[in-house]
Amino acid sequence: MTYKTIRLDLNDKVATITIDRPHRMNALTPQLFEEASAAIDAARANGARALILTGEGRAFCAGADLVADEGYDGLPDDLGELLDNYYNPFVRKLADLDIPVISAINGPAVGAGMGLALTADITVMARSAYLLLAFVNIGLVPDAGVTWLIAKGAGRTKALELALLGEKLSAEEALDAGLVTRVADDEAVLDEARAIATKLAHGPSVAIGYIRKQVAMALNQTLAETLETERKHQSKAGFTEDFREAVAAFGEKRKPIFKGR
Repeated sequence: MTYKTIRLDLNDKVATITIDRPHRMNALTPQLFEEASAAIDAARANGARALILTGEGRAFCAGADLVADEGYDGLPDDLGELLDNYYNPFVRKLADLDIPVISAINGPAVGAGMGLALTADITVMARSAYLLLAFVNIGLVPDAGVTWLIAKGAGRTKALELALLGEKLSAEEALDAGLVTRVADDEAVLDEARAIATKLAHGPSVAIGYIRKQVAMALNQTLAETLETERKHQSKAGFTEDFREAVAAFGEKRKPIFKGR
């Protein structure tokens, strides 16, 4: 498939999707969501075991494109329909993946772009980048799941501060707030994300898939419910080839070679 708004690279079981609209600071359009969704399916079909999201040029993503552009008619009258048809299905797709997602936040992540960045399991943020919930500045409310992500990650107080004031949050502030995993020098962001993704791509993929779902479920479960989830996933993980390989490698005093099965 030929992509116009993104690039897909698959190397060493790691798929990298780069949002490629630098002239619009990688702002989001329906076509971009369609292409990114198709790229994820293609990557999984070709054996990807980890996914990186990043942006081309100086921005990660400026959020929804507010202005009509070549091949793009601009925002519809009913923004709820836009969320129903494009934003929400894509966020759910990322959340439902059975492979880990890493975001390399190479520059500003604004509005829904902030939501996409924080949806990842591991987030590596450039030192000069910033996060910005800009919705209130244009008379809108947060979307792309970012309300939930910030409230769960940093708490109610921080979520309200960011959403109501619409002020920039630096990389170091985002790290201190628990919203991103690591901060790296600008030129090292993608390399660090790739190193993490490669490690995960060569890990026990079945267990990794269960772990990402288990943590997401735990955010809304009681202890008793979490214990039951852990029991169910552990039972399944215990029957994998990767677990048997790990036990054999332990006995033979060598590193396990995981095949993702």
